[in-house]
Amino acid sequence: MQETPLRLLIIDDDEMFCHVLDRAMTRRGYEVVVARDAQEALSLARQHRPALATLDLKLEHESGLKLLPELLEVVPECRIVILTGYSSIATAVEAIKLGAVNYLCKPADADEVLAAFEKDDGDPQIEVADHPPSINRIAWEHIQKVLQEHDGNISATARALGMHRRTLQRKLQKRPVRR
Repeated sequence: MQETPLRLLIIDDDEMFCHVLDRAMTRRGYEVVVARDAQEALSLARQHRPALATLDLKLEHESGLKLLPELLEVVPECRIVILTGYSSIATAVEAIKLGAVNYLCKPADADEVLAAFEKDDGDPQIEVADHPPSINRIAWEHIQKVLQEHDGNISATARALGMHRRTLQRKLQKRPVRR
């Protein structure tokens, strides 16, 4: 009797990333479905009942953090890993609080994604950085925290930070500052 493959739902608006991850996971024996936005993700989750899902933190017009609890409401047993090119401490903490099993920074390969699904416990042996984050990194993380507090509303976040909305938009379009 052949075992049914695990279903994986990939939710990401980056077409190339979806294609690469889909192929890699299919080769590893997973049944893969791909969604490009929140509405499609919820529809596919209802239809396919995936055991696993990867969720991009920053979809084109939506926040993965807002979608996370909705997905878990549809498929409570689904193990969800957040993937992002815009990582911050604030979003990592919120993702875990909202029910993600792990949080990975892009680029992440299929092996890293699979390891993230399997890891249930924290690692007390993890290395603590020798150097504190840069001022630019701290500023980036603060912006992300305030943005999260204002549910992704750029205008409200700009007012809270005391900066012009366009300035904030330019900062958010840039890649996160390295540590």
